[in-house]
Amino acid sequence: MSAMNDKAPKNIWLIAGETSGEMYGARLATELKDLAAKEGRDLHISGMGGIKMRDAGVDILVDSSELDVIGILEVFKHIFTFIRIFKYLVNKAKTERPDAVVLIDYPGFNMMLAKALHKAGIPVIWYISPQVWAWKKYRIKQLEQYCRKMLVIFPFEVEVYQDTTLDTEFVGHPLLEMVEARRDPAIVRDPDTVVLLPGSRSVEINRLLKPMLETATQLKKRHPALKFVLTAPREKIAKRCQEIYNCFKQRNPDVPDVTILTGETAKYQQLAGTGLAASGTVTVESAIAGLPLVVVYRINWISLLIAAPFIKLFRGFFTMANVIADKMVFEEFLQHHVRKEELIPALERVLPGGERRSEVEQDMANIKKLLSPDNRTGVLKYTAGKIYETVNQNNR
Repeated sequence: MSAMNDKAPKNIWLIAGETSGEMYGARLATELKDLAAKEGRDLHISGMGGIKMRDAGVDILVDSSELDVIGILEVFKHIFTFIRIFKYLVNKAKTERPDAVVLIDYPGFNMMLAKALHKAGIPVIWYISPQVWAWKKYRIKQLEQYCRKMLVIFPFEVEVYQDTTLDTEFVGHPLLEMVEARRDPAIVRDPDTVVLLPGSRSVEINRLLKPMLETATQLKKRHPALKFVLTAPREKIAKRCQEIYNCFKQRNPDVPDVTILTGETAKYQQLAGTGLAASGTVTVESAIAGLPLVVVYRINWISLLIAAPFIKLFRGFFTMANVIADKMVFEEFLQHHVRKEELIPALERVLPGGERRSEVEQDMANIKKLLSPDNRTGVLKYTAGKIYETVNQNNR
C-alpha cells in the first residue's frame, strides 16, 4: 500500500450524519491516525459527527445530532438547520482546503455537499455508497462527476458503477470485525428471549413501538415462556420507549414486562433467541451475530407519496440483509402491514423450532461470507489505506 508522497501534515475530513455512519467514522479515524503515526506523519482529522468520533480524536466541526431526522416531511421541518450547516461546512472547506473529504453514507445531505466540494476543487471520497440502486439512475452519473473514489461495503455495488469511470472498490463491511470484536464467548443464546429493536430515532420509535408491543402481548399469550427485552442506542431513545410503554400498559394491562436497556444491543444480538427490528443497519449486524429477525418499517405517508416515484426496491427487498443475500432471509413488513396479525406468525416461523429457523440460520452464515472479500480481515484498516492511497494520488 503506497504512502503519501511527502511528510507534510495532512488534513482529512470525515462527514457522518447518522448513528451508524458515526460509528464507522470513529473507527476509521482511529485507523487513519494509526497509519499516519507509523509513517511519522502529522494528520489532522476534522468533520461532522458525534461523541464517538470526538472520542476517536476527530475535531468536530458540526454535531451530527442536529440532523437526527428522517423522511422528507421531517427534513422539510428542519430545512433551515440543514442549510445553515451546509453553508458552514462548504465555507469552512473552502478556507481550510482539506486534502480530501470522506463522505460516509447520509446521501441526501452528502450528495449536495459532494457537488459543492467538487465545484470548489476539493477531492471527495465516498465511503458507503448511497443506495443509488434504489433511486433514479441519474444519481450514479452525479457521483461519477463529483467523486474521486467510491469505497463500497456490499459486493453487488461494484456492478452498479461498472458502466462509469468512477474508481469503485468493494472493501468489505466494517460490521464484520466490529461485531466479532465485541462478541462475548461467555454468552449463550437464550431461546426464550425476544429482543425488540424499534430504531435509533424518536420518529421511528413513535411509529413502530406500539405495534411491537401489541405483537409482544399476543405472542406472550401463545408462548408463555417468552421474555421481552428492548434495547435503545442512547438514553433519550430509551426514555421515549419507556414513556410509550407506560402509556400502552395503562390501556393494555396484559402487556408483558419489557426490560428497557441502553447500549445493550450487541449483547442481545448474541443472547436473544429471536428479534423484532426496525429496518436499518441493525439487520446486517444481527445477521452477522446470528440473530434471526422479523423486520418492520413505517415512514410518514406524505414522505412516502413524495418519494414513491423515485424509489424502487432493489432485488425486491427493503431490508439490507435480504438485498445482500438476494433472497428473503428476514421476513419484512412495511407501512400498514406492520400489525400484530402479520408479525406474530412471522415471528413464530423463526422462533427456535420454527419452520424457517434452520433456513434463516444458514442464510445468515452466507451473508457473512458475502460481506468479506476473500475472507479479508482488518476491513477498516484496509479502507483507511485506500483513503491514504487516494489522497496520495490527489497530491501528485
